Amino acid sequence: MAEGVFRSIVKDPSSPYYNLIGSVDSCGTGGYHVGDDPDDRTLSTLKDNGITNYKHAARRLRDSDFKEFDYIFAMDNNNHSDVQRWRSRKQVGGKAQVMLFGEFSGTGRKEVVQDPYYIDGDAFKKTYEQCRRFSQNFLATTFPDVPEPTK
Repeated sequence: MAEGVFRSIVKDPSSPYYNLIGSVDSCGTGGYHVGDDPDDRTLSTLKDNGITNYKHAARRLRDSDFKEFDYIFAMDNNNHSDVQRWRSRKQVGGKAQVMLFGEFSGTGRKEVVQDPYYIDGDAFKKTYEQCRRFSQNFLATTFPDVPEPTK
């Protein structure tokens, strides 16, 4: 969901952040769902919020991700630790800054994104709200000279 939300902001021609970010992708630290489409509830939540063109096949983190991307965002503390361990264990260099996405909560404290898969339908709405807020706050922080979008 985070990829779909973030992509919808930076690839929308009406967004002030249009094309300021090159590649946007998502992956997991485990290979449990490699090749799978997003959960239907994720797609439904995105659609409810006007994101109708999101396509993705799950994949696992790659060594090359640390070189290809400027930022790698983890959704929770366990994933953050897993990504850091991956980089350290494999001695992968690269430019990517590994961060908890919730560092951009805008609340003054780090938040984690709970995986909504095993929680009720409202969890998907909360995840969407967090991903939207974190994306907007990250972009505003990273590109301070870009006027914020009107709400």
